[in-house]
Amino acid sequence: MTHFTPPQHRKAWQALDALAQQPQLHLRELLKDEHRHEHMTASGAGITLDFARQRVDQAIFQQLLALADESHVKAQAKAMFKGEHINATEDRAVLHVALRGSHVPNPPWGAAISKQVADELLRVCMFAERVREGQLKGFEDEAITDVVNLGIGGSDLGPRMTTEALSHLTRESFKNKVRVHYVSNVDAWSLYTVLATLNPARTAFVVQSKTFTTQETMTLASSAKRWLRDAGCPEDQLHRHLIAVTANPQISSAQGFAAEQTFTFWDWVGGRYSVWSAIGLPLAISIGAFAFQDMLLGARAMDEHFMSAPNEQNLPLLMALFGIWNRNFLGATTHNIAPYASPLGKFASFLQQMDMESNGKRTHIDGSEAQIATSPVLWGGLGIDGQHAYFQLIHQGQHLVPMDFIGLRTERSPLPFAAEHHRVVLLNMQAQAQALALGRTLDETIQEMRNGDMDEDQIQRLAPHRCYPGNVPSSTIWIDALTPRSMGALMALYEHKVFCQAAIWGIHAFDQWGVELGKTMAKAMEAKQTQVV
Repeated sequence: MTHFTPPQHRKAWQALDALAQQPQLHLRELLKDEHRHEHMTASGAGITLDFARQRVDQAIFQQLLALADESHVKAQAKAMFKGEHINATEDRAVLHVALRGSHVPNPPWGAAISKQVADELLRVCMFAERVREGQLKGFEDEAITDVVNLGIGGSDLGPRMTTEALSHLTRESFKNKVRVHYVSNVDAWSLYTVLATLNPARTAFVVQSKTFTTQETMTLASSAKRWLRDAGCPEDQLHRHLIAVTANPQISSAQGFAAEQTFTFWDWVGGRYSVWSAIGLPLAISIGAFAFQDMLLGARAMDEHFMSAPNEQNLPLLMALFGIWNRNFLGATTHNIAPYASPLGKFASFLQQMDMESNGKRTHIDGSEAQIATSPVLWGGLGIDGQHAYFQLIHQGQHLVPMDFIGLRTERSPLPFAAEHHRVVLLNMQAQAQALALGRTLDETIQEMRNGDMDEDQIQRLAPHRCYPGNVPSSTIWIDALTPRSMGALMALYEHKVFCQAAIWGIHAFDQWGVELGKTMAKAMEAKQTQVV
């Protein structure tokens, strides 16, 4: 192993630490620069990042860029794209980027992997279209009209989120008469609420598990088979209703899944980065193969931007650097994701796994214990809803909560009055970002109340309750419109942001041993219970 220097021993980190100790301008002062938004905006792959409301001046910005250089972020990214085993604790490559680059000439990961990816993608897309066209038949020879995805973690969050985000494509497509449902929770009510409305003869199940041994998923699969049997499906016809997505097809075959309805991916695909693989099958059934491939192209465009854009214009790297400034130097322990587009309602949940399962680590790559903070607690939801709930804490609470605002320049709702709704949505998003940045001082508050003809006693009593400290850092991510291509670019943007932060913190982003401990204990407890019985 090459010599590892902990982040806090790097010159740029120490310079940033010194800058953080100095008095800094409030955002209300920084934003007086009328050219700040112009100078602090970057674009790539159809996405624009406005970072004018981050609490950074030019000196801080330059040291953040120096930290990226000193941490060799781009060199580490090149190693990932080449297929080097950067997941060192599991001795695996990390090649989700290859899943959306099978058409790339002379790919850094090699032609053999590109061919594997292209062949399996073709199988997935052809099968998805067969299902959409009613060619998949159940045990009574009726066309399958409902597909239920059984999976948890990355086998659920990515496909579920994107299916919801791009559901307008399903509504617009008269060709597709297949509904896609998701069940991840092994709680019986979760399964019941979906199955209660379905016809077994017209229902198929996609069972998603990398190992095909995941306890929750296999319990759900067993119950799905029983539900089909109880409805009269003969044992030798069950396979018509069962679809497997796994990296372990030998096990799925032993459980009765037919080879022609089994789709594979590889050990170099991490669960939280797997929607681009056969794990995306239910999404492809929902939105169609063409749209699914367009989403891959959007992600590929962000890959190319990440690897080619200069650091000062590199969207994933910039987001990572501002996150590190906020986390490690301003002391923010959480980070909020606030989409102002209702189709992105599950985007924060999707990012929670991607970010916290990747970077929720306390050990450096050399095995030493990290003496610096790593992943913040990621949370959030639709911004409009949040304004009437937890935004109160962000405005006036005692936590510093950096924000990502996500907005669409164009809303494509078919409602004739959608433009007015969209105007109100964007007005709120921009107002919240500005209010959190500027706040309102005591003097400003008193003047505002006097303008409202309130008597002086009330003003003096109530003014302290109506002040806002402001200075809350945020970035605004602008997307022209929510399409498969822009969705792919947005997801890849956050993937690479997480990668960059791990590269700087010096941690392994692609294992999840904390998750494995609970699984191991559950199996041990189950074995003891079995012995007692």
